[in-house]
Parts: sequence; structure tokens; C-alpha cells
Amino acid sequence: MASDNFVDYVKIHTTSGKGGGGSQHFRREKYIPKGGPDGGNGGRGGHVILRGDKQLWTLLHLKFKRHIKAGHGVHGSGNLKTGAEGQDVYIDVPLGTIARDPETGEALFEVTTHGEEMIIERGGRGGLGNTNFKSSTNQTPRFAQPGEDGGEGWKTLELKVLADVGLVGFPNAGKSTLLSVVSAAKPEIANYPFTTLRPNLGIVKYRDYRSFVMADIPGIIEDAHKGKGLGLRFLRHIERNSMLLFMVPADSDDIKKEFNVLVNELNLYNPELLHKDKLLAITKSDMLDDELTEEVRSELPEGIPHIFISSVAQMGLVELKDLIWNTLNED
Repeated sequence: MASDNFVDYVKIHTTSGKGGGGSQHFRREKYIPKGGPDGGNGGRGGHVILRGDKQLWTLLHLKFKRHIKAGHGVHGSGNLKTGAEGQDVYIDVPLGTIARDPETGEALFEVTTHGEEMIIERGGRGGLGNTNFKSSTNQTPRFAQPGEDGGEGWKTLELKVLADVGLVGFPNAGKSTLLSVVSAAKPEIANYPFTTLRPNLGIVKYRDYRSFVMADIPGIIEDAHKGKGLGLRFLRHIERNSMLLFMVPADSDDIKKEFNVLVNELNLYNPELLHKDKLLAITKSDMLDDELTEEVRSELPEGIPHIFISSVAQMGLVELKDLIWNTLNED
């Protein structure tokens, strides 16, 4: 997936349909000149509905379609005929899409399963026909209820990437390089910070035709939870991963400190992220000899499974995939 085609945030204007008005009709037939009221109800206005689609990975299809309108309900008619409902409009979105109120930032709902339908703008109710107002004291009501107006307004849609493994690290930790080596994904790779501005997804093939999905999350920096470096846009993608692979380069000044900073940023953003399974990969390890490797190993954080890898030298990648697969399926 080309990074330019990955859209994870859009703002759309939704307008639901107006409900049809109730009918004021009276029964008038050849042998019943003064029949009672028989006005039908109006049909409801069309809804605007979000629908989960597991085949979609991006909100790109909504980038240039900002205004979405549903159909109006049809007025009721005589002989107690109810008007047709307005046509609903369905917006297919990737799983992990969150709808928000753009003014308050309040999350309205999240679409998480294939085929799940959530109404983002409800159509107006249809009006009641005059037959509903007949009573012992008013045998011929000459009025009916108008249909309700539909709703309209701006909504924001945010996408949280769904993947088995999320790569977490500072810029230039080697995340994009790893993804490009173990999958068919072709993320942009360069020797400067924030090369990756959008998540990249790759399917990693494993033994016996099995596979798992890996997500290259844009690099985190200290104070990312405050929005620094677009941190909030980046961090939300980590929430939708089954496990986290922390990546720290072997040439880091202090690997343990760098790992702790990453963990702290996740904790300050959402403490529940730390309940996920975690692995630590020491990248660019081809520059270490056996003595340096043991020295680095002695300084690693305790209680976190770790592995030394080099994407360029194809070192430790098979063992990494084994470790990931076993962690994903250990239950």
C-alpha cells in the first residue's frame, strides 16, 4: 500500500432525509360519501449509516466525497397507505474506524466487525396521518402531522490500524526496513527522522502457509502523548494491535532508557496499552560482536523477551518470526 494512498482521518458532512408528512385524506367512495379519516403515515427519512468492511484498509475513498445526503421520506396517502421510507446511504469504512463530534472530540461509536452498521445521522420520523387523531369527540380530524426534519452536521472519521503486531520505536529505529524485508510492503525508507508519516501494513508469511499482519507505526518521540510530533495521530494506531514489538537500535546511547521512554509515552496516552504482549528487538545488531552483544544483553530491561536482529544482514529474522508467532498464539 502506497503511503500516499493511506488516509486515516477525514471530515465529512452528513445530511439525513426528512420524514414524509402524514395524510389528511378522508374516505370518499360512491356509496360512502362521508367516510371517516383514512390518511396514512409518512415514511421516515433516510439514515446515513457507517458499515464495516474488512476488505478496506484506508479512508481514501472518502477524501474527496465530503458531503453525503440520504433520501427524504414519502408523504402518506389515502386508504391508510404509509409513505415509502427515504433511501438510506451506506458508507463503507475499514474496521477500527471511530466517528467523532469534531467540536467536542467526543467519540460517538467505533466500527469493529465486518458488516456492522452504525447510524451516524438518523433520518427524521414520518408524520402521523389524520386517522391517528380520530376520537369520540373528533370524528373528522382535518389535520395530520408533518414529518420531522433530518439531521445534518460535520463528523470526523479516524482510523485505528488493525494488525497483529505493531512496531514501536523512535524515528530511524529500523521499523520500515524490517517491514520491507519480512513482507511485500514497500514503505519509504530514508536516513532522516519521520520518513514514515502514515502507518504501513505488511503481511508476513510464516511456516506452513500461515501469516500475520505487521504495522509500521510512525516514529514516537518524547512527549508524543501531548501531541508533540503529531504524536496523538500516531499513538492511536497502536491501540488496535494485538501485540507490540519495541525496536531500539544497537547504537543507541542507552537502550534501557530509550525503551522506558517508549513505554512511558504509551502509559501516559493509554495505560491499557501496557497490558498487551511486548517484545523487544535490538536492531542493527550486525555491528555488534559477541562481547558487545553480551554487554548490551546485561543492560536490557528485565521481564521483556528480547532478540537481536539485523534487517539488512538478514540476521535473527527467522527467530523473530518464531517468537512473534508463538507470542500471538500462546493462549
